[in-house]
Amino acid sequence: MNTPRKFAIASAVGALIIAALMVLMLVGLFGLPSSDSNDGAQSQGGVSQQDYDAADVPARPDCPVGDVAGVQLPCLGGQVQPDSQAPAATVVTLWAWWCQPCRQELPVFDEFAAAHPEMRVLGVHADTDAAAGASLLDELGVQLPSLQDSSNSFAGTLGLPGVVPIMVVVRPDGSFVPVAKVFDSVEQLEAVVQEAMHGAT
Repeated sequence: MNTPRKFAIASAVGALIIAALMVLMLVGLFGLPSSDSNDGAQSQGGVSQQDYDAADVPARPDCPVGDVAGVQLPCLGGQVQPDSQAPAATVVTLWAWWCQPCRQELPVFDEFAAAHPEMRVLGVHADTDAAAGASLLDELGVQLPSLQDSSNSFAGTLGLPGVVPIMVVVRPDGSFVPVAKVFDSVEQLEAVVQEAMHGAT
């Protein structure tokens, strides 16, 4: 008399057990996302995603410094090889690979750097696409070392306007002068740098 009811209960319990086993099998097969799953993906083989991106960047000249005006940045396509030089000033051009005026003035900064070894001259590439930045420098035949700023920390820390190109002249005492101007010649750049070095902020 109770047999059909017992059979129904047994069938229901059996179905639940089978369903539970299937869920466990699926979890074991595909896995559930964990809090460190992204870290695992990035560090696969002991190399982070940033390292993979850096591996795609064309080789570029090493940088004489990785700290400019208190901002630490990696070297675009090279290594930071600190020099012992105490420069008369550090002249930085903030640029991006997609910026047409930057394309125009980067060779000017390159020529300026060659003419003024007493100064430390370098670029800061303000874009996440490091490979495109290095490729542009190669295309232009520019040997100017450049730091890579994927998070806009240089401009943000120094409170610079959100434009490129912009030049920053850092004096030996750590004070700096930003100049939002596109330079057409080395002579024009020399005049503005001298004014920034010796004039008021």
